[in-house]
Amino acid sequence: MTTKIETILQSLTIEEKVSLLAGRDFWETVPIPSKGVPAIKTSDGPNGARGAIFNGGTRAACFPAAICSAATWNPDLSRRIGNALAEETLTKGARVLLGPTMCNHRHPLGGRNFESFSEDPLLAGKLSAQVVNGLQEKGVAATIKHFAANEQETKRLSVDEIISERALREIYMKPFEISIKEANPWAVMTAYNKINGIHCDSHPLLLQKILRGEWGWNGLVMSDWGGTNSTAGALNAGLDLEMPGPTRHRVTEAVTKAIKDGLLSEATIDERVRNILDLITKVGGFDNPEIPPERSVDNPAHRQLIREAAGQGIVLLKNDNGILPLSKDQVKGKKIALLGLAKEALIHGGGSASLHAHYRISPWDGLHSAYGDSVQFVFAKGAHTYRLLPPLASHCTGLDGNSGWTVELLKHGKTEEPIQVAHGHKEASFNPLTEKFTKLKDVHLSSTFIPDETGSHYLSCSGIGPTKVFINGKLVFEQKGNSEDGMAFLLGGNPEKEFTFPFNKDESYKIRIESSPPTDENDDTGILEGLPGFRMGFMKATEHDEDLLSKAVDIARDCDYAIVFTGHTPVWETEGQDQISFNLPKDGSQDKLVDAVASANPNIIVVNSTGVAIAMPWLSKVPSVVQAWFPGQEAGNAIADVISGTTNPSGRLPISWPKRIEYSPAYSNFPGQMKDGQLTVRYDEGVFVGYRHYDRISAHAVQFPFGFGLSYTSLSLKDGLVTQDSNDKFKATITAVNTSRLQGATVVQLYVGRKQRSQEHPVKTLVAFHKVFLEPGKEQTVELLVSIDDFAYFDEGSGSWKVDGGQYVFSFGQSSVHIESSVTVSIGGDRQLKC
Repeated sequence: MTTKIETILQSLTIEEKVSLLAGRDFWETVPIPSKGVPAIKTSDGPNGARGAIFNGGTRAACFPAAICSAATWNPDLSRRIGNALAEETLTKGARVLLGPTMCNHRHPLGGRNFESFSEDPLLAGKLSAQVVNGLQEKGVAATIKHFAANEQETKRLSVDEIISERALREIYMKPFEISIKEANPWAVMTAYNKINGIHCDSHPLLLQKILRGEWGWNGLVMSDWGGTNSTAGALNAGLDLEMPGPTRHRVTEAVTKAIKDGLLSEATIDERVRNILDLITKVGGFDNPEIPPERSVDNPAHRQLIREAAGQGIVLLKNDNGILPLSKDQVKGKKIALLGLAKEALIHGGGSASLHAHYRISPWDGLHSAYGDSVQFVFAKGAHTYRLLPPLASHCTGLDGNSGWTVELLKHGKTEEPIQVAHGHKEASFNPLTEKFTKLKDVHLSSTFIPDETGSHYLSCSGIGPTKVFINGKLVFEQKGNSEDGMAFLLGGNPEKEFTFPFNKDESYKIRIESSPPTDENDDTGILEGLPGFRMGFMKATEHDEDLLSKAVDIARDCDYAIVFTGHTPVWETEGQDQISFNLPKDGSQDKLVDAVASANPNIIVVNSTGVAIAMPWLSKVPSVVQAWFPGQEAGNAIADVISGTTNPSGRLPISWPKRIEYSPAYSNFPGQMKDGQLTVRYDEGVFVGYRHYDRISAHAVQFPFGFGLSYTSLSLKDGLVTQDSNDKFKATITAVNTSRLQGATVVQLYVGRKQRSQEHPVKTLVAFHKVFLEPGKEQTVELLVSIDDFAYFDEGSGSWKVDGGQYVFSFGQSSVHIESSVTVSIGGDRQLKC
């Protein structure tokens, strides 16, 4: 096939070569049928193959978010998930899946943390490698992302991250290195951000020296969507494919001019095209060039896998007096309050990870299925949790006299007759990608609204660019500048300021929304450059100001048990926005609910669904806490399995859980400082991320340590042993014991650190792990193989990986804090390694 690629390459004109360097549209590459080059389709995302439509498209299986998968600590499950994701990808006509996401959790407020695996590079790398293997052994290309250091969403298109080379290599690039060396992904996606002043898509250190040089990787590098920032620079650095299309930086004239000016060579163009043709070959595009229509295939095997993986990822954080599990016999005839988000299936976060799931099992549905009619369940919401008011849709009449809104398209900055008019628009929102309106146009949305209730009702509004709202000709809202992040606007996480307007029942109010494309005031509009978009929310005062808490407390007081479901809906935890608070939204309402219910009913269980650690000011009042993450479409069933005891919890935290946000390692340097229009964030914590940081400060700073998780089973470790061979390989063994009457599982975690502590190095580093399942009363010896490379550090002075001679402690534990067996090993002499 290499000969075929070279033959095709030699047949292409320079114009044809350049055309291949960017996408045809949002998801597909450019075909050249006359030369036998087909298009191939890509698809989001990391926890399911969504297909081409962002909202309401072809239904797809929703798998657990990466943070939930990581909590299983089970590479075998990750590989099976990769297999299933490949099958899902093919049903969407795609051959390239844009995932897994594998950036480290640097700070608890990272908006996209849920989409990534862990704070620890080894755990993230090992699990992501198995997802890659699972995808590619079924012929679908994995695209590991975002390379590198995409740990925040604030100003993500332009933020400059100042990172030491040691931290970059040991923490932020290490998961990518593991995945590349153990699974050889066929594609890598660059990050939006800058590292030390250079955008990742044109970063010679990342793409040339390390990725293609030291690591010897030879796949395709694509940009994040709208993340190409130059023409010659990105091509020279090694960015093969600009996405999406049509191109912004790779028009033929710009590329040929760069060649003529000596900034770019045709040999570089050939190399970029060669990598694109190679990817088409790997995914079978030349053998079968058809892009079939999207299909929705609800595979029973995928349903079972999602429920199994979710069950293994759920972490039991607290269980005083064994209040859980609630066995069917124990609660038969009882009355249980299901409060908070019990009727919402929090199956995924917002953004690229969102999709139109085959179905969504809420905790309410799952618990009813688990217990049947033997238990009486009652519900109350208890807290306002919305982030955005719903778009105004009811009681609206367009300019044509029919239900809905009228959309008018005008030349930008002009007030003459519109160049396009459409009636019957259903609500007060406009998505430019869905509507497919042309760039550099203004959009007006008009309707006559007749309220059915008198009151000072609530409105809110936001736009990608400058936006105004008029009611009966009066300006009631104006946004003068651009959205902080245009993609965040599209994904539903853009903050909106609420305001009130007095309405009288049955009176007519003419509402007009005027929106313009983004101005040139910043460079953060990305692929939305030149596109207008907006939304206007509305909520009646009676609904907005309703007292939900009192009703929930009354119900809880009248029940035998109260289960409060807390968490983040997709608009609160989403791509495009970092978290606004360490506390649960909205405005403390969920914390107030838990606290009040705990005072009303001591038999309270909290089930939290977030992809990040959160504040728990009520923790001391609550006997049991379950961390459910975003567990996919089987969410409610998996949660019910754990609550009822059908599943014995075996999830372990893939992140450290601080008591206060101020204790987190990047607290003083997140999300950075703005100066002269440039946001800069300094990674001054260096390699001391997550448990590496908490090991050096007071243990009281940690609510729950990395690797922690409870079980309904008593599990312990004993008899640790480490042997070393002449090649600096280590064999570590430990015996895991189940002393209870239930089958259970634990994760054996092996850490290595210097016996003589040093301020320059972590106290210990995770080097190996293994999940072991044990029958009641049984024990099993676990063997872990470790290389000296696994605890090497990068020495910036020599530009090499090293291990200093001396004594090292191999620590076996069930978390980073709970060490149950330790062995000291001597390493004679310093080592300089080739990693």
